[in-house]
Amino acid sequence: MQKAVLNAAAAPGDDAILRQLLTDAGRLIVGKQHVLRLALTCVLARGHLLIEDVPGVGKTTLAHVLARLLGLDFQRIQFTADMLPADILGVSIYDRTEGLFHFHPGPIFAQLVLADEINRATPKTQSALLEAMEERQVTADGETRELPDPFFVIATQNPRTQTGTFGLPESQLDRFLMCISLGYPDAAAERELLAGGDRRLMLKEVPARLDAETLLAWQAHVDNVYVAPALLDYVQALLAASRSSPRWELGLSPRAGLALLRAARAWAMVDGRAQVVPEDVQAVLPSVAGHRLNWLDGENADHIGELLESVAIP
Repeated sequence: MQKAVLNAAAAPGDDAILRQLLTDAGRLIVGKQHVLRLALTCVLARGHLLIEDVPGVGKTTLAHVLARLLGLDFQRIQFTADMLPADILGVSIYDRTEGLFHFHPGPIFAQLVLADEINRATPKTQSALLEAMEERQVTADGETRELPDPFFVIATQNPRTQTGTFGLPESQLDRFLMCISLGYPDAAAERELLAGGDRRLMLKEVPARLDAETLLAWQAHVDNVYVAPALLDYVQALLAASRSSPRWELGLSPRAGLALLRAARAWAMVDGRAQVVPEDVQAVLPSVAGHRLNWLDGENADHIGELLESVAIP
């Protein structure tokens, strides 16, 4: 009965349930509504999310909150330097009684997977996620196995300057639709955190506002958000500007352009609109493009605004 009520309340096109999701998440991740909206946008756009920040600011809590609110099966993988690909994908074990090998699925076979501190693992282990994230399937022992639908990866990583980290290559970074940072809370939000209860205990009280079936319907509805030809011209101009500028090693790829459009559609849907406007593109561009552009003499986040200013708004 509860599931039917949730589905009815979460009919695609009704943004009330999305606002409720953000409100519920904001009770645990305090003072970070913009970041929470970006994370929800990433889920609706069927993309994977990378969170890069210092330890202790709520990266893992954010993943737990999303899993509970969306009603998804959840698995957490703690990446370490000695982890092997089989620890993620699974392994076949011989059964003497039957004389056969039986595959035991790894934690990757969940609807929402938290890859915690992904850059603590070696590149070989990191690469085990590539096929799963791109093809939504894994190949083990010569057999291809489908992953659940929906399937979503949230990866966290510590700053690359910290010891014991292995930087993610560009090919793997490109698998993430968005890269965000939570940052330290402001004074008011931090006071609320200090005066409040244990966030882990509060997680148990977070209600499921959606389920997997409803989330799939929402994700499909993103495709119905209208993008005008003038808006496509705007996105193309941004891609061209990133490629022609001498400030970046490489510009944005066509896949990055598709990711930007899909994220903008989802951002508009969260806002309750059926059409993308330039402000939607501008809102998601830093998170979509920041980890795909290599700025030659500084941090990308400081210069995405310069890219936006170089292109006229239609």
